[in-house]
Amino acid sequence: MKKIYKLLFLSIFIIMVSSCDNEDMELLTISEKGTGEITAPETGFSQVLNPEEESTNTALTLTWNPADYGVPTGITYNIEFAKEGTDFADAYVAGSTSNTAYSWSISELNGVAVNTGLAPFVEGGIDIRVIATVGSLGSTPQTSGTITVYITPYTTDLPKISVPGNHQGWDPASAPLLAASAFGETDYIGYVWLDGGYKFTGPNDLANFDWTYNWGDDGSFTGILLANSETNCNADVAGYYQVKADTEALTYSTFATNWGLIGSATPDGWDSDQDMIYDADTQTLKVTLELTADEIKFRANDDWALNYGDTGADGSLEEGGDNIVVPSAGNYTVTLDLSNPRDYTYSLVKN
Repeated sequence: MKKIYKLLFLSIFIIMVSSCDNEDMELLTISEKGTGEITAPETGFSQVLNPEEESTNTALTLTWNPADYGVPTGITYNIEFAKEGTDFADAYVAGSTSNTAYSWSISELNGVAVNTGLAPFVEGGIDIRVIATVGSLGSTPQTSGTITVYITPYTTDLPKISVPGNHQGWDPASAPLLAASAFGETDYIGYVWLDGGYKFTGPNDLANFDWTYNWGDDGSFTGILLANSETNCNADVAGYYQVKADTEALTYSTFATNWGLIGSATPDGWDSDQDMIYDADTQTLKVTLELTADEIKFRANDDWALNYGDTGADGSLEEGGDNIVVPSAGNYTVTLDLSNPRDYTYSLVKN
């Protein structure tokens, strides 16, 4: 009989311990008493994010009342952002905390806004809600009401326009790009393989390249642009061009380039270029040759008027930059990549 009592006591003890460790059983005693509603900011709050301001400055602080589960318990608050009017179909968790307030710096809010789907430099609405849960499994959720704030994000990428045309099937979305020198500037430049007619297109309000904003020749073929022109610009001879366009001054120009490698490391030294061949698949120029452990540069049209070197030896090219040092003698494939406007690079690969 004593053994039976001992076994019964042991069974009851195991059940009690198991019940204490079972979070699902514990949550059965918790009930939803009150949702943590957002107290600030109010719906309609707007903020233009400035890339020139200190990025760590606070841009938005969200506060809300604590959720009430009827008993003292640890609560986790997840803050969800979604593009206005999407009913949180693609909700983005912009923050998580056990407090009842959360702040974002300028750079943080900018990243959140872009991830939510807002286009740079265009005001867009963000729906915000707070979801409270308890326990490590995030059980018993309570969802606050929704507020809508209006944010104008930015991008640190240089402004760009595309160059669709006969050379690539007249598709703005996949066309080569030109880049401006800085934010707010319209002095676009880049390198493009041209073959016949082409135009310039800017990004639409959703930051996609299409025909919403486009420029063509004014009909005089003297380097003057016209918005929404019916006349294409034209490259009479197919080739690799340095292309410039200014969408404010309404001007454009092209400069045909044939690139070569020159320097004391090349077979002909500084006296003659080693011609590079354009690869349409990679949009790069290449040459394979024997080099000595000396110096090289890239230049266009067998002339020093347009040349690139590497000041700082960081793999990035600058116009008129320093000579590039070849680390050791050997057979190399040298690649010149001018396809990313204002971000030109090169590589030396020993074969």
